[in-house]
Amino acid sequence: MTLQLVAANSSHLPALLAIEAECFNTDRLSKRSFQHWLKSGAGIFCVALFENQVAGYALAIKQRGTTLARLYSIAVLPSMQGQGISTALINELEAQAVDAGRLYMRLEVAKKNTRAIKLYKHLGYSEFGEYQDYYQDHDDAVRMQKNIWRSKPLTPMQTPAWVAQTTDFTCGPASLLMAMSAQNSASEISIEEELAIWRTATTIFMTSGHGGTHPFGLALAAVQRGFTASVKVSSSVPLFVEGVRSEHKKAVMTRVHHQFLQQMNSAGVQLDYSAPSIDWISEQLSNGASVLVLISTYQLDKRKAPHWVCVTHIDEHCIYVHDPDVGDHQTPLDCQHMPIARSRFDSMSAFGRNKLRTAIAIKRR
Repeated sequence: MTLQLVAANSSHLPALLAIEAECFNTDRLSKRSFQHWLKSGAGIFCVALFENQVAGYALAIKQRGTTLARLYSIAVLPSMQGQGISTALINELEAQAVDAGRLYMRLEVAKKNTRAIKLYKHLGYSEFGEYQDYYQDHDDAVRMQKNIWRSKPLTPMQTPAWVAQTTDFTCGPASLLMAMSAQNSASEISIEEELAIWRTATTIFMTSGHGGTHPFGLALAAVQRGFTASVKVSSSVPLFVEGVRSEHKKAVMTRVHHQFLQQMNSAGVQLDYSAPSIDWISEQLSNGASVLVLISTYQLDKRKAPHWVCVTHIDEHCIYVHDPDVGDHQTPLDCQHMPIARSRFDSMSAFGRNKLRTAIAIKRR
């Protein structure tokens, strides 16, 4: 019999549901979920055919704005296992992911699934962490990654705790909590601390809703918690003002900006009016500092919002970040050490019409 790998389509749906029911007792993909991925351009969805019958499938997700693909699900009928179908499916997903500009494939696998872990290791995947109580049956997940462009395991320069923002407007505080945890594992991580940082660092207003956080304010919050801080910013004018229409809001944000500036001068925060370069970020990490960078979310969710992330690693291909915002069809694992191609980072780290670029480096005092 000849194995065929083809793109999944709606005619395969009944067979896909049957495979799911036969292969999994928990964490099954629903009919609605299959229908979504059959239509979504963000998925790489392949089925394996023997004599025109579906014997297995594999689904990977292309994470928007990154060089990352994620093996979301793979299953082969028990009666067809042991014939290399899983290997063929994974190889096909990897090839298509590379064609789509992805450099890395990640996956999660149940810790007790030693057979699958052995297969992934044979295919070049390396463990780089675990996630506790990940599945519906409360089993832990082993995190694995492969450089599908050229095999190289990920060894991050820093491994801060990953912190999810608890509101739409606290990406800055969550990122600062991550950066502080990399410097001091005993740093407090709590919603109360996240909100306290926001109250210290908020711009008060933003394009809509609650204000975000100002780089000067985040630097001050770090200093108040026992860290040194330095700020790089490409503009000397009040920040984020261009994003609001109300003259009253503009006036308030301008006052906040100048107040932060005075407080930073008193606190001894270093301020450099120049754009943070990749080389500067790399130098800070090499010197033991932790770095927060402001990015635009346009390449991630098309919203063009300012968004703070915490840098964890840099190599010749990518900048890796902990992103505090878990988007649609993502898990916390997708947001950790998230690779952004160097070629994309330049445009992603410029916000607004004035192409604002800013970053903060902190270090334990």
